[in-house]
Amino acid sequence: MKIEKANSNDNEILTEITKRSKAYWGYSEEQILQWNDNLTISKDYIETNFTFKLVSDTKVIGYYSYVIEGEKNVKLDNLFLLPEYIGKGFGKYLVDDFLKRMRNENFEKILLDSEPYAEAFYLKFGFKKIGEFETSIKNRFMPILEMNL
Repeated sequence: MKIEKANSNDNEILTEITKRSKAYWGYSEEQILQWNDNLTISKDYIETNFTFKLVSDTKVIGYYSYVIEGEKNVKLDNLFLLPEYIGKGFGKYLVDDFLKRMRNENFEKILLDSEPYAEAFYLKFGFKKIGEFETSIKNRFMPILEMNL
């Protein structure tokens, strides 16, 4: 098992992981299609953002990506796993790697917009809820989380 920098040719597998992982939470195919643009990881996205994939043997099973916001803040933009790997410690493995990387870069604050079903997962790492916003689904709110490093 290793985490390595993604390259632009990983865009299709990362998009597949994103869509399958999102569907894991019970969203309909129709809803996933409506979110298609937001769930698509383009070659350009990988080339312009920090994107790291989790590889088991030769199979990419998950990834995370982040963007720098200002001098001392960073936003965890994506963290997804193939559904068959959810709940088995691989998400923790990705978050631990991300947090270690952020501490080594001397960032002061991490922000993220969490999938509502994943909020408790992030709270276990010390993230705090600082707000929320309504999504395209009526009465579905996306938690805004932060962590001071």
